[in-house]
Amino acid sequence: MENVQLTIVDGIAMLVINRPKQLNALNKQTLSEINEAFEYMRDNDAVKVVIMTGAGEKAFVAGADIKEFADFSGAEGSDLAKTGHMTVFNVIEEFSKPVIAAINGFALGGGLELAMAAHVRIASDNARMGLPETSLGVIPGYGGTQRLPQLIGKGRALEMIFSAKMIDASTALNYGLVNAVVPQEALQATAEKMARDFMKNSIVAMGYAIEAVNAGMLEGAIGYDVEVQAFGDCFETADFKEGTTAFLEKRKPQFPGA
Repeated sequence: MENVQLTIVDGIAMLVINRPKQLNALNKQTLSEINEAFEYMRDNDAVKVVIMTGAGEKAFVAGADIKEFADFSGAEGSDLAKTGHMTVFNVIEEFSKPVIAAINGFALGGGLELAMAAHVRIASDNARMGLPETSLGVIPGYGGTQRLPQLIGKGRALEMIFSAKMIDASTALNYGLVNAVVPQEALQATAEKMARDFMKNSIVAMGYAIEAVNAGMLEGAIGYDVEVQAFGDCFETADFKEGTTAFLEKRKPQFPGA
């Protein structure tokens, strides 16, 4: 794997998104490698708890690689979202072993969605989180419209989505988006301590707990299907074309509202 590093020591699997020059942005290859890593860890008895983080000190994951989908059609957009759900984000949420997201720096767009798919989140005090998709004329497509309201409530979630603004670590803690905030230099040790605390208890029981909690949150829900379709529909709008073009041209968008 080129964009993901995986090490396993004393039951703790450390999964690092390793594209620091791109602020660890998610592209197709990175998503594929994340899937590969989780498939490898699923039946590996040496893995008891997983910690996900980003390489470097600037970003956990600063979003998706917009260049890869700026020219997509609606159908291609829907397929992008659906594939992401099935191969990465739902895989992490439904993983039978605890997954801790150690958020170091920016967690934006798909990066925040990746962190929200984890079971627990710890943030460094310099972390910044947000869902900026509406500033590109699109909506969160990797579970953001579903998991964010579950974590922080509908009103705050919609405010974050509507404004496309970032929140700082202390606000995220106040909202309940993260479980703890620590100095950046203590983030790794804090995540590892939490992992060791988890490993004192039954991994099998925790797997059943994950399954039960997820069932309570998602039983009968069609929100993800609606999100996939709406995400793809955005790709057919003039606002999306303007938003992504403006981003790539490094200028402010002038949305036509269509």
